[in-house]
Amino acid sequence: MSFKSRSAHISMALTATALGTALLNSAAVAVDAARYKTPPAPLQAVVEQLSAPSLTLSPRRDLAAMVKTPTLPSIREVAQPELKLAGLRINPRTYSQSRFSFGEDLWLFDIATRKEIRLTGLPQNLRLADMAWSPDQSALAFTHVADASVELWVVDVAAKSARKISSSPLHSVYGRGFSWMPDSRSLLVRLRPAGQGVAPVATTVPVGPNSQDAIPSGSARQVVTLQDLLKNENDAAVFDHYTLIQAAHIELNGKTTMIGKPDRFLAISVAPDGKHVLTQAIERPYSYAVSSRSFPRRIEVRNLSGAVTHTVAKLALEEGLPPGNDAVRTGVRDISWRADQPATLVWAEAQDGGDPAKAVPFRDLVLTQAAPFTDQPRELIKLATRYQGVLWARGDLAIISEYWWKTRAVKRWRIAPDAAATPAELLASFSSEDRYNDPGMPKTRVDESGHTRLLVAADGESIFLDGVGASPEGDRPFVDRLNLVSKDKGRLFRSETPVFENVMELLDNEGKRILTTRESPTEPSNFYVRDLTQPKASQLTQLTQFSHPTPQLINVTKEQIRYQRADGVDLTATLFLPPNYDAKRDGPLPMLMWAYPQEFTSASAASQVTGSPFRFNSISYWRPQALLSMGYAVLDNPSMPIVGEGGKEANDSYLPQLIANAEAAINEVVRRGVADRDRIAIGGHSYGAFMTANLLAHTRLFRAGIARSGAYNRTLTPFGFQSEERNFWTAQSTYHAMSPFNYADKIKDAILLIHGEQDNNPGTYPVQSERLFQAIKGLGGTARLVMLPNESHAYRARESISHMLYETNLWMEQYVKNAKPRADVANPKVAAPR
Repeated sequence: MSFKSRSAHISMALTATALGTALLNSAAVAVDAARYKTPPAPLQAVVEQLSAPSLTLSPRRDLAAMVKTPTLPSIREVAQPELKLAGLRINPRTYSQSRFSFGEDLWLFDIATRKEIRLTGLPQNLRLADMAWSPDQSALAFTHVADASVELWVVDVAAKSARKISSSPLHSVYGRGFSWMPDSRSLLVRLRPAGQGVAPVATTVPVGPNSQDAIPSGSARQVVTLQDLLKNENDAAVFDHYTLIQAAHIELNGKTTMIGKPDRFLAISVAPDGKHVLTQAIERPYSYAVSSRSFPRRIEVRNLSGAVTHTVAKLALEEGLPPGNDAVRTGVRDISWRADQPATLVWAEAQDGGDPAKAVPFRDLVLTQAAPFTDQPRELIKLATRYQGVLWARGDLAIISEYWWKTRAVKRWRIAPDAAATPAELLASFSSEDRYNDPGMPKTRVDESGHTRLLVAADGESIFLDGVGASPEGDRPFVDRLNLVSKDKGRLFRSETPVFENVMELLDNEGKRILTTRESPTEPSNFYVRDLTQPKASQLTQLTQFSHPTPQLINVTKEQIRYQRADGVDLTATLFLPPNYDAKRDGPLPMLMWAYPQEFTSASAASQVTGSPFRFNSISYWRPQALLSMGYAVLDNPSMPIVGEGGKEANDSYLPQLIANAEAAINEVVRRGVADRDRIAIGGHSYGAFMTANLLAHTRLFRAGIARSGAYNRTLTPFGFQSEERNFWTAQSTYHAMSPFNYADKIKDAILLIHGEQDNNPGTYPVQSERLFQAIKGLGGTARLVMLPNESHAYRARESISHMLYETNLWMEQYVKNAKPRADVANPKVAAPR
């Protein structure tokens, strides 16, 4: 070989080696890029913080069940097998709902002595999913999720011990899988059918096409954009398998009696007399367009042997509703047992065909029917709007609620359900968006049969109301006592500054002792008993001593700020500043604003103050406050009202109102000297992500955006979204204007798109983020797309959360923290919509 040839050969070999090394390095970089990353230590510390135990009060309100839950599950837990069928997410190993967070410890707490009661016999490596007190509180039932089954366990309160009471695995695809019988000595359960066999196996060879038909119905129907729907007959067969349930009656000694044959029970509930069982079972034909809750169903009453003693209704398949957020399905709706009678059913039926556009004097008829169900159903009340439920006290007292979304109108009526004619007395009429004038919710209690009843004082005339107490000074929770006869109302309690004290429960039937949680900006929420019969200075007894979860951030400062939009609408936000920050000394900071738009029917309601300046400065991995640990200022939940007054559609002026909201927030934080106008980012989750993309598409107000799990092309949600009632074909200009995808060429500032690959929230398909990213990339913009494996609309795994914060911090550092003053925008202070 010549020198020249040999040199060429060596050169080619070196080139090949270098190329190979480069390819290997490139592959290593690609692999490394695909691995989960952790953020800087201050952010990771926020991820790893411990959560406080939860508290569930007993029926007599003198004991509590305490559950400790790990902060976050691992990706191994979240990546477990999962079936997505007819709107359900099912764990096929355990025949239960997919869930990833479980209690890892359980104990009791005595309210009077303030002492913990530790339990023996708990399962090793406890994975507690659900629990419920027996009506007489002698026992506490809970489910333990093992590797391949859901087990039913019971705590004997007197013996302070737990044991598994059945070897038969529970079925908890719908609901928790068990409920107490009124006798407190047995439970009504849903079991996996014995001898069911294995689930059908999906075939890779199709037997034919999958077809759907649209048949003229004579009227428009809105079909919500849903995910996880059935796609073919194989899906339907698998759905049949995993929704087949055996109802049973289990005594505390483990004796099990089957209740009839297996069926596809959507709901099962026992009457207060313990002798009648209300069942709702799904039937074919199924649909590829709606979830299982819209499938045909039989509503029946059975005895404890499983025999059907009364057929209430057979509901047809409901593939869509009439247009409007007040639309409902026809026929029997919201059926339940009357809590104060042995076995009486109550339900609503629409009188307008479920169509809010029809003009009728009454929208809903509420009916009742008592066992043995031989008499015709009796009219309880006619309602001008939609039935929202009833609270039962006794034969001459119940409170029934109605609501109309279009006007936000709420009404509550007092009725005498046993009277031959039931004259209704109006107790309250208010707007659901008028927080200042919300009278509060009537308090309830658990009765001797385990059903929820209206709490009535010993005088037989007074009830108690519990509300958030919204005011111009912020939320101040309260408890009122209302005499239903005289209408006298007295305030028993109101949270006082400078703390936030929230009412959890009344500990007696006279409202003399209340269980509250109490917190301040530097003190985390803890449970207290407040004895209202004592002098104010000695009313409080502290029950728990939960410590500060992020002590390294205890010196964070918080202020609830007020400012105005250009058109005079008052706005509110919560301003957070890092520990030891001084505006005069340190100057303006880079800032992250995090928001979520909300629609209102009046400017006065939109102007009301929300939240409280006295709540604990909770620093969560999910909220933007986590970035305080990295030295950023945070403006949390700045008001983003979209107002439609006088019958106007709010979304027809969505963009100018949204931009005006953002301008007002920026001007205020810049005026205060805490934020640098050239270093502010905007972010949000879901509808907040949609907001983020719109603000970047139509203004240059922000240097970057962080958009998590959003929707950006409204033509992909053509039958409405958020509070928008109109469909795409009746409001094309609004859908077009509100879709940032249509203006991807105008997005000139950097946007970080994060989305769960398995998002099942209606409307926020993962493809929404994928297509917006592709558009921005193809048009030469700056964007990054991060798809989180196995994650849904909200992210759950520790690894996913850590990586989300890693990406967020990197984005903020690159495009906000170190950003230079703009050279490409002549006047960034005012940005007009395009």
